[in-house]
Amino acid sequence: MELRSKNKTLNLDKPVIMGVLNLTPDSFSDGGRFNKKHNAFRQVEKMINSGASIIDIGGESTRPGSIPVSANEQLDRTQEILIDIRKRFDTWISVDTSEPKVIYESVANGADIINDVRALSLCKYPNKIFELGVPICLMHKKGETRNMQNNPYYDDVVKDIQEFFHEKLVSHSTFENQLIFDPGFGFGKRLQDNYEILANLSKFKIKKIPLLVGLSRKSMIYNILKRKPDEVVIGSVSAAILSALNGANIIRVHDVLETSQALQIFNEYNQYK
Repeated sequence: MELRSKNKTLNLDKPVIMGVLNLTPDSFSDGGRFNKKHNAFRQVEKMINSGASIIDIGGESTRPGSIPVSANEQLDRTQEILIDIRKRFDTWISVDTSEPKVIYESVANGADIINDVRALSLCKYPNKIFELGVPICLMHKKGETRNMQNNPYYDDVVKDIQEFFHEKLVSHSTFENQLIFDPGFGFGKRLQDNYEILANLSKFKIKKIPLLVGLSRKSMIYNILKRKPDEVVIGSVSAAILSALNGANIIRVHDVLETSQALQIFNEYNQYK
């Protein structure tokens, strides 16, 4: 399996790591740590050297209860650093945004992937986004960030996500080779929903569309362990390996080195299955 963007190709025969770079003051586990340029560059270099294939830049926190950030504010937070990362590092760059203005500007400034937690719902003409020629990650969620954890309920969460992905595949069938799907751990999901999704992750594999997962430091882990989000590295890495075992192609994480080491063992083990 391969991911193509412009003139680049990323091999997904083995799971790859997407390292998180939050350029926000209020993200749930590392808000404010990397919104200064020198800190951001050090973190990008550290993640690449530790095994990240993709750097995911975010200018808006989408944690439960968060308030949407304007397109202009996102641009102010992300674009200068995006441009400088593109100049300094030979890596795939993803931008985590739903705003069309930010999407267009990011791709023009060198982004290879758009990671949209709202699945292009803010875009009046979604096909115009695909015509930019980069992969687009479409995520499943219920509700808006400000209220998505207010008693979410599913008759069948696995079926709900399957239907969502099939609907997106039909809607964007012309651009099938640019699709990435994300089941949206923690986005309008209860604890039991998240673990049901994890246990059934392989059921979300459609054709050759890559599957991206982001479980790192989320409440489904730290609530079980009764620790703070930045105190659950082992729990996050365990969840990453369970994701890989169940078919995840791209694993979005904060703790790149630890996840990379675990995936090296996973890949070695996989050779003998």
